[in-house]
Amino acid sequence: MGLCGDPIKRCFAPGTADRARRRRLRALKTDTPTVPNPRRIAILLSGRGSNFEAIADAVDAGSIPDARIVAVVSDVATARGLARARERGLPAHDLDRGRFASRAEHETAVTRVLEEARADLVCLAGYMRILSPDFVARWRGRILNIHPSLLPKYRGTSPQRRALEAGDSESGCTVHVVDEGTDTGPIVLQRTVPIAAGDTEETLSGRILEVEHALYPEAITKVLAELERGLPKAQKRVQEGPA
Repeated sequence: MGLCGDPIKRCFAPGTADRARRRRLRALKTDTPTVPNPRRIAILLSGRGSNFEAIADAVDAGSIPDARIVAVVSDVATARGLARARERGLPAHDLDRGRFASRAEHETAVTRVLEEARADLVCLAGYMRILSPDFVARWRGRILNIHPSLLPKYRGTSPQRRALEAGDSESGCTVHVVDEGTDTGPIVLQRTVPIAAGDTEETLSGRILEVEHALYPEAITKVLAELERGLPKAQKRVQEGPA
């Protein structure tokens, strides 16, 4: 299952995120021709969607080549990420979980959107709902999540706090394929982030998030290429580690 880190741990000071986004866009900028049959990416989010925006920026800049975002789905009607998708002119779908009688009913609606969009890859970007085994099986090998730890360490919630409490010298983030477990699927890419003296949960989370914004598009590019070649979806299985 893919359950992204707690939203409270994803906070920046005002203006910091915008400056980081402008730097990222300058770094990503390429001259990329329009392609006739792009790979089709769907995004599931619940909150402000900063990783969604990093993915969208990378698609626009061509650093995720031959790709387009075909659906942005949120289980929270007021999610900032959903509003940002509309501002970008992307297909935005409000599937607020409160309107559905059960998780199964909600996932049926999500699946319908993804199938109608003909999604090749589903990316969780701060999606705060656990996916059922049936949903995972339907999209086997084609759901990605990003987690703010160096998996298999600190699966689940509060990984930044747990790294600090353990006295670790480094943390980081991991993009992995989603399976039926919690952050147990095959690793696609990882990147380390040093833990600085005096770091708090918030400062460490902010630095990890900036790295996530670069790592997630890179991982998506890798997985799309593997899917196109028909190779295994990821090469490394997460071994048992601290829960």
